[in-house]
Amino acid sequence: MAPLREVMVAMRAAFCENIWLLMLLLSTALAAPFAAGETALCKNTTCGGVDIPYPFGISTESCAMGSGFDVDCTDTGNGVYKPFYGDVELLGIDIQRGQARVNNHISSSCYDAISKGMNSTEWFLNLTDTPFMLSDSNKFTVVGCRTLAYIADQDYVGKYMSGCVSGCRRGDVSKAMNGICSGIGCCQTAIPKGLDYYQVFFDVSSMNTSGIYNRTPCSYAVLMDSSNFTFSTTYLTSLEFNSTNDGQAPMVLDWAIRSANTCEEAQKKNDSYACKSTNSECFNSTNGSGYICNCSKGYEGNPYLQGSNGCRDIDECLYSKTYPCYGKCRNKPGDFDCTCQAGSKGNATIPGGCRKDFLPLKARLGIGNVVCVLAGLFGFLGWEVIRHKRSMKKQALLRQTDEFFQQHGGQLLLEMMKVEGNAGFNLYDRQEIETATNNFNKAHIVGEGGQGTVYRAVLGGVAVAIKMCKEIDESRKMEFVQELVILCRVNHPNIVKLLGCCLQFEAPILVYEFVQNKTLQELMDLQRSRRFYVTLGTRLRIAAESAGALAHLHSLPHPVLHGDVKPANILLAEGLVAKVSDFGCSTIDENTQAVPKGTPGYIDPDYLLEYELTAKNDIYSFGVILVELLTGMKPLSKERKSLTSLFLEAMADGTVRELLDSDIVDEACMRVIHRAAVLASQCLVVPGMARPTMALVAEELKYLALADEVHQCPQPPFVLEGMSFMDMGSTVSIWYDESRTSGVYSLENKAVLSTEFSR
Repeated sequence: MAPLREVMVAMRAAFCENIWLLMLLLSTALAAPFAAGETALCKNTTCGGVDIPYPFGISTESCAMGSGFDVDCTDTGNGVYKPFYGDVELLGIDIQRGQARVNNHISSSCYDAISKGMNSTEWFLNLTDTPFMLSDSNKFTVVGCRTLAYIADQDYVGKYMSGCVSGCRRGDVSKAMNGICSGIGCCQTAIPKGLDYYQVFFDVSSMNTSGIYNRTPCSYAVLMDSSNFTFSTTYLTSLEFNSTNDGQAPMVLDWAIRSANTCEEAQKKNDSYACKSTNSECFNSTNGSGYICNCSKGYEGNPYLQGSNGCRDIDECLYSKTYPCYGKCRNKPGDFDCTCQAGSKGNATIPGGCRKDFLPLKARLGIGNVVCVLAGLFGFLGWEVIRHKRSMKKQALLRQTDEFFQQHGGQLLLEMMKVEGNAGFNLYDRQEIETATNNFNKAHIVGEGGQGTVYRAVLGGVAVAIKMCKEIDESRKMEFVQELVILCRVNHPNIVKLLGCCLQFEAPILVYEFVQNKTLQELMDLQRSRRFYVTLGTRLRIAAESAGALAHLHSLPHPVLHGDVKPANILLAEGLVAKVSDFGCSTIDENTQAVPKGTPGYIDPDYLLEYELTAKNDIYSFGVILVELLTGMKPLSKERKSLTSLFLEAMADGTVRELLDSDIVDEACMRVIHRAAVLASQCLVVPGMARPTMALVAEELKYLALADEVHQCPQPPFVLEGMSFMDMGSTVSIWYDESRTSGVYSLENKAVLSTEFSR
């Protein structure tokens, strides 16, 4: 039996070899016609039921446009083949849109009761030097009840990092709702265009599931197609989210021909121009450099192929459902004609559109005259109706404006202003605000945050910042009006001045003075990129001014809590004078929030657990800023550990000097730096009850900023938007451009400032 089987196997092999040779000869013979200008097709254009259209191709056949378009057809077991691009499974390729769908791996972080630690599986995807980019139709999705996950591009050379916080208050899963991903048990955030590298990691040092793992065993994070995701509360209490699709989720990639930056550049290179079909068009890529090809209107097929394999004319007359014609249809290249049958006229593309032409010329003229008269009559009546509707609409707008004014406590505010005096506080009219912002045109937006949107405008010839807050609760109307009266009296040199408000919109409008220059965030970015050198004295002065501003807000009879203290909210006016901004709307929200607010890296861990805003939260966020000024590092470390954790560990083991910014380390200044570091660590203490007050922090920083050691190195010139800045010592500042000097601190001002700091 065995010899017979071997003979049969040998005969079968010989037969297959002959068939293969025959097919090779046949394909060689058939290749001749393509020499006339047509492009030969790949031998196999599918893998595992997935179409692999040109310019892509199976890697073993070497028929793709280039190596970047090769797709691996891999045996995944039991003879089941699936297409892969690198490490990700390819689900489909869309030629028209220039997109591809792949299966992206889900990263997870689960508590291990045995090792008493978090076990994390984290994923990255490198698309550098490939035709692909990550589509911004994807969203970074985080699932968990105590989870802080980050998404970033390449370590050390990357420029993008973001994060998403998902939590359940006190681990209560019942507050999460199916289909809603807004921060309770599920969080989603968008990504920008132009990303070709993706990595995800968890912050397990401050956010872990050690106390709730019996209810929510794991946390998950993945970049995925947002249209393909519906949150389910079972994802929190089971492993369903990670196990349903073998730990993977669909993701969209944008691809293009990257050999040229634009269509105009590509069309100059005839030998490498990818739009081969005669009836094709070129479109610039909407994600990164490059271009894609599409068939012209009225044609279908593959625009990357020549001749009959490329774009072919659509015979619209054969597809009556897509191209309806209820008369005589005639196809023509790229289009079709649809006309009524002989003896009738009208629009043949709609049902009943063709009618017999049976009326004589005089009858048609008479009907035309009557129609003209009726049209004139109806036109006059229509104009009157439009005028009446406009009048009604204007009256309705006035009523609505008055309703909003009363709803937001405008009458109460007027009465308080009469009793207590307005102190320069203005009540602006709705039309003034709409005209100044060009009806809140996006071009006027200068900032957006969790508390509202800020527009730049000009009111009364003065540049102002107009902030649209979120809606206020009707029950807090009286409290809001009282807070406006308090805020309008805040007059501090390091706080952006509140000039007035407008209460005639659905949401309150606050008007602040406009600070022309940049923010502390931008100054630190310049320092980190070594494009500008910031001395220790300048850093301590800015910190002291900011702390003094926050201490002033906290010390008011009705304390004002900021709620989002970060370098981007510390503006730098002329002379790099710090001005705290983005407060005011924070006092409108209720103290207890449904979802966490703030900025990752600066959020107080106490606030993440309770969602209750206190003055101690502002102190913690300021402590992070002070650490950032001392170390020059970002709050989210590249070592996948928060800057606060690194700093506190270094303070505990006495190695904090290794974290300090080398630009400010000097033996003569180490006493001042050490005291500032100790102060920062006190601001970061958890729980927050042990932290110092902001007033004590401000006093200590004022003392340190005036220490003799920090004035040895003057601040070098700083060039920004055509202007130069020089900080001499850290208290005398001069702005100048090419033609004149302005905003000079005199010696008298220096003496006053020094006296103020020494109090």
